[in-house]
Amino acid sequence: MAIFRLTRLVAQSKTLTKHEPIIHLRTATTTPTGAILPEPQKQPFGLLCVVFAVVPGLLIGAAISKNIANFLEENELFVPSDDDDDDD
Repeated sequence: MAIFRLTRLVAQSKTLTKHEPIIHLRTATTTPTGAILPEPQKQPFGLLCVVFAVVPGLLIGAAISKNIANFLEENELFVPSDDDDDDD
């Protein structure tokens, strides 16, 4: 992917040095003949889908973090000291 972007960047830089007019074609919204494409269909329940994607990810991440913290504490790799709380 990076090689493709690099080659495209090099090709664009060659066209810039020739001082030719650059014509930008936006084929994302138009057909090759120039006709405007119809509006894309809207996803029903868009916000609900985002919630159903984010909430399980947060819960799984929290569970993994909790298990790793318990593992570190059981093996005494990281044990928070009680002396750090006496900053008063």
